[in-house]
Amino acid sequence: MNRLLLALAVVSVGCAPITYDYSKEPDPRRTEYVIGPSDRVRISVWKNGDLGVEAVVRPDGIITMQLIGDVQVSGMTPTELRKEVQKRLASYVRDESAVVTVAVTDCNNYRFSVAGNVERASVFNSRYPITVAEAIALAGGINKFGSPRNVVVIRQQPNGQPPKRIPIDFRRVVSGEQPEANIGILAGDTVFVN
Repeated sequence: MNRLLLALAVVSVGCAPITYDYSKEPDPRRTEYVIGPSDRVRISVWKNGDLGVEAVVRPDGIITMQLIGDVQVSGMTPTELRKEVQKRLASYVRDESAVVTVAVTDCNNYRFSVAGNVERASVFNSRYPITVAEAIALAGGINKFGSPRNVVVIRQQPNGQPPKRIPIDFRRVVSGEQPEANIGILAGDTVFVN
């Protein structure tokens, strides 16, 4: 009898909903795009066309501009890059009307992996931010060996900290019971299906 109660307790714990505060995770669908390697950017300086540049961000995250040289752009939003270029150009261009604009003309940095028990595990590239459900769909869905209850998003952390593991009960996402778990995927994330 005690073994039966223990077995039922283990089974009921295994079925308990995942409790995780998904609202604390950043959502790339609601923030300004972050520039990264392989993205193409166009920087224009109004009334000073020869100072502008259109360049692909190098693997080290840098582009080169006339007068100011190398600019570390990886990890910056277009707004931050505009302010940085304007500040660095200020010592060369005294004209107040020299307005800087930044456009990301080709997004190639938004890459993520889907691995484990899916039909087509791979590294994917998207032109726009996607969710866990969309990432799994791109991989052809969970295969017959996968457990929708055991999906995890592995997210790299800054400063050498160990990666964060975000648990997702995909059954509850698909059924609509836990839509907040259908989080946005960040560049560099891995969606792993056990």
